[in-house]
Amino acid sequence: MTVVFEPARPVLVPTADGRQLPVHRIYCVGRNYAEHAIEMGATGREPPFFFMKPADAVVPVAAGEVGRIAYPSLTKNLHHEAELVVALSAGGRNIAVADAARHIWGYAIGLDMTRRDLQNEMKKQGRPWDIGKSYDQSAPIGPIHPIAATGELLRGAITLDVNGQRRQTGDLADLIWNVNETIATLSQAWTLAPGDLIYTGTPAGVGAVQAGDTMSASIAGLGTLEVLVMPAE
Repeated sequence: MTVVFEPARPVLVPTADGRQLPVHRIYCVGRNYAEHAIEMGATGREPPFFFMKPADAVVPVAAGEVGRIAYPSLTKNLHHEAELVVALSAGGRNIAVADAARHIWGYAIGLDMTRRDLQNEMKKQGRPWDIGKSYDQSAPIGPIHPIAATGELLRGAITLDVNGQRRQTGDLADLIWNVNETIATLSQAWTLAPGDLIYTGTPAGVGAVQAGDTMSASIAGLGTLEVLVMPAE
């Protein structure tokens, strides 16, 4: 078969055991911690809702390294959102909550970077959020730790510091929709596949970062993801 041009290289994320996991799709859960939902203007246990990022929005950061992202165009209000990321090793449709954990390959720390001013403007106009959420380098991620090593992550501290100052604090046990419920719900709307990443939501305390800031996101059992915001390209 002759192709018009060479296809893009696969997007790969390093694993904690020295391998590479190919990325298929990136699903993100909105407002999945109660306190963050409140700070974003919502209340209660609303039904889960999702948005997506392109696979090549990923910025993989190997263990012990500091990742780098450029301050993106069009925004003056770039926000950090520290999140537990779930990587799938198996997919399917209509997965039962009780079976969901068997589809997990592992876990990582991720950042759902957000052009908040653009997102808020789209909300006002009743338009999609893509320009605020789904842009280049909007999904930094650390090494993926196999569930065989970590066990199922049901609780544990999640934090984010900017330049050494604490911004976000939460616990995985505080997820409104836990990981297994999220997988089950996603599988009702999409056919999930190996290599899918699920950004599971962020605790309260989201805020702006500037060029020169260093973000340090930590999750118990997964270490720390450090990302430096570079000047706009």
